[in-house]
Amino acid sequence: MAQNADCPLTSIDRLRIQQQVYNIHTNTGGKRAFEHISSGELQPYRDDSVPSFGKASALDPSRRRLPQPEHNRLTASSISNTIDPCNHAGSTVVPSQKTQLPWNPTSSLNPLLNLSHSRYGLPEPLIQNLASLGIKYIYPWQSSCLLGRGLLTGEKNLVYTAPTGGGKSLVADVLMLKRILENPRNKAILVLPYVALVQEKVNWLRRAVDGVSKDIEVSSQISEAKRRKWPASRSVRVVGFFGGSKSRATWADVDIAVCTFEKANMLVNTAIEQCTIDDLGVVVLDELHMIDDDHRGYLMELLATKLLSLERSVQIVGMSATLPNTQLLAKWLDAKYYESKFKPIAVDEYLVCDNLIYPTSTSSAFFRAATQTCRTDSSQLSTPYRTIDASTHKELNSPVKNAVVALAVETASEGYGALIFCGSRQACQSTALLVSKAMPDCDKAIMERRQDIIDDLRSTLVGLDAALEQTISRGVGFHHAGLASEKREILARAYDNRIISVVVATCSLAAGINLPARRVILQGVRMGYDPIGPAMLRQMRGRAGRKGKDEVGESFLCCQSNELDEVMQLLQADLPRVESSMKPEKRGIKRALLEVLTVRLATHKTAINEYIRRTLLYHSMDRGKLSRWVEDTLNDLQSVGQIQVDAIGSYEATPLARATVGSCMTPEDGVFVHDELQRALRAFVMDGELHVFYMFTPINIWGIGEINWRIFRDEIERLDESGMRVLEFVGISPAFVNRMANSGKQLPEDDEEQRRVARVYRRLYAAFQLRDLCNEVPIPSVARKFEIPRGLVQTLAQTCEGFAAGMIQFYDIMGWGMLKSVLEHMSDRLKAGARADLLDLARIPFVKSRTARVFWENGMRSLRTVAEAEAKDLVPLLLLVKGLVTAIEASG
Repeated sequence: MAQNADCPLTSIDRLRIQQQVYNIHTNTGGKRAFEHISSGELQPYRDDSVPSFGKASALDPSRRRLPQPEHNRLTASSISNTIDPCNHAGSTVVPSQKTQLPWNPTSSLNPLLNLSHSRYGLPEPLIQNLASLGIKYIYPWQSSCLLGRGLLTGEKNLVYTAPTGGGKSLVADVLMLKRILENPRNKAILVLPYVALVQEKVNWLRRAVDGVSKDIEVSSQISEAKRRKWPASRSVRVVGFFGGSKSRATWADVDIAVCTFEKANMLVNTAIEQCTIDDLGVVVLDELHMIDDDHRGYLMELLATKLLSLERSVQIVGMSATLPNTQLLAKWLDAKYYESKFKPIAVDEYLVCDNLIYPTSTSSAFFRAATQTCRTDSSQLSTPYRTIDASTHKELNSPVKNAVVALAVETASEGYGALIFCGSRQACQSTALLVSKAMPDCDKAIMERRQDIIDDLRSTLVGLDAALEQTISRGVGFHHAGLASEKREILARAYDNRIISVVVATCSLAAGINLPARRVILQGVRMGYDPIGPAMLRQMRGRAGRKGKDEVGESFLCCQSNELDEVMQLLQADLPRVESSMKPEKRGIKRALLEVLTVRLATHKTAINEYIRRTLLYHSMDRGKLSRWVEDTLNDLQSVGQIQVDAIGSYEATPLARATVGSCMTPEDGVFVHDELQRALRAFVMDGELHVFYMFTPINIWGIGEINWRIFRDEIERLDESGMRVLEFVGISPAFVNRMANSGKQLPEDDEEQRRVARVYRRLYAAFQLRDLCNEVPIPSVARKFEIPRGLVQTLAQTCEGFAAGMIQFYDIMGWGMLKSVLEHMSDRLKAGARADLLDLARIPFVKSRTARVFWENGMRSLRTVAEAEAKDLVPLLLLVKGLVTAIEASG
């Protein structure tokens, strides 16, 4: 058919004319579509490396092209026994030769080990659900803990510690569920440190309470007013609250809220302000040792202190695997305490140095082994338990690398999983590549499943990089903060299903992932530039062996001979005592006082002093110094305009304080944002978008990437007149950027003013990335342009979504409606990754910028148009989108 000269070509017309240019394969069976294109005009793309699948379906294994097994480029060194395992007490051999069986609880001798016992009072549907999740009986320590006086009835608080994998979570779960089920009004908050743990726990709890009903009385003696306060549904509603969550649930919509620190504190504030705090029945604080974390620990202490100050019947349950001073925390929380050292899976520990493996089942044994390896006279050395052959490969000249590869490959060859911890992202990726080169070949069925994982990874928003594809095809994955969260979830699932056998992770993620392994291998004793602490070491080694996953566990600490002094100090070090995060050097007290005044828990000196007596800080600081410090902090808050004092000496929070607390900011961040907004209100650049992007860029972007000054300079040189005015108003000097690019130095941050200036420069640099994302530039392209991992770009976008939500709340409380509207619009664009004209189409599930742009170009410019379209009209467009995705991936 001839094309009318007056009618412009659509994308479909161009596809038909230039079919030979696009290499398009079917979208059938794809996990999800990519939704970003870099511009509104489609550009032909030629690349012979893009495979053409023709008529083959992605669901047809016989037609799909699989990664071809190649000859191993490396051969892992052999490991031989030097001591007869039968005569070596406490030692273990290779996984396949393990004969030790785990200790399994049984109710045959002790009926209290069965959760159906009447002492626990749990409903039968819950007991059946727990059994389906692998919990048929409990351990004696769990029974003793649960049956402590006043715990099952919610009358007493509890603080307890147990090793990782020892079943500590179940105790809190039983206490929490019992409280919720027995009282229909009660709600629970479960506090966890990381988003991944929140999501995992939500899924587990939903399975545990599936089909379980709350105990709602129907007695005629109950008043109608009380009945009206009961929830309409008898089912238990479990909802996760975390930054970036798309859930719109509120406090009134949940029975169990599984939250990060920040969201839990916000929920409690909301309940206090709305006078619904009486509905809160139990709060569980997991990873209680993080209460002294420099950045977020104060939130946990703040939350618990508020609950103690309310003097309500809220049961507080705190637990941790690394809690050396349980008694102090129990005293603070007015709680019973319980300590358990029980671990159902035997874990054997080893030191690996210079290709020699020594058993280190205790710290003293480790010390003896390390001391022996320091001796120069080899005849004085005790015989090592096992020996690793030296490698002939240049890549494995280092004894540490040789040991890591040999131990990982041995584990995988026996059909078990290995978890390797490295000190940096770069070491994590290079180690994964090294191990993958030595992995054994697998059968076709496993290769098929690995290809499914590769397809899943490729279909994520950020795409798939070549290094990860190479390692996955060989059964190895790497897991660090530079990977997108969706990728990390896919890799964790692949490892859990034994599709891949080895995962290499950074040390910092040891507490944030639940990947139990037969064998845990530590590559060195440093995390970046800093030594690993004893608490982190215990977290990493605690991943070895897990009930229901493996019968035994092993951990190997691989080090160089010149690191032995550090290793000995590490193994002999005691766990650090948990202390208050409100200490002067941590500045948590300022946030605590601002919150307690904002939610009106205290308004005068007497009430403030009573609140301070409820803090953990009160139990560990000189009372006179503490009193003077509280007075100084109140004066500081008054000087920056966050609180004011009336004629009778009562304290009142200002709108700035309410905006700061309502948006979950620290007092310092609230003042910084307020000052920035005051300048913006005096001179806001409206003839461009850059100023808006700057205003909703997160103010704290540590860990998302440092400034590349060369790229920063290039971005400034591309700015138009509007953009240059933005630089002037926010305080950016192009000459300073040019000097930094030429010198290669880092930003000076020696005093408060320098830190403020550094924050401004980091925000604008991040704003350039957000500007590109909101203008339909794909994440891989942004990552390539700014020379950072794709996962960090996605992390920036997700962080910005959470920050934007807080900023919208800040603007609303301050009464700045115009800025609120602008920010809401830009937040919608960031979520869609699109320009304003595509926002309506981006509301369609799984349709974002790239797909929406193709729809728009071909006349489908509204939800109604897409809804009324026939399949024959939509399929060609989806095929075109898939072709564009392939082209973008092939371009790098």
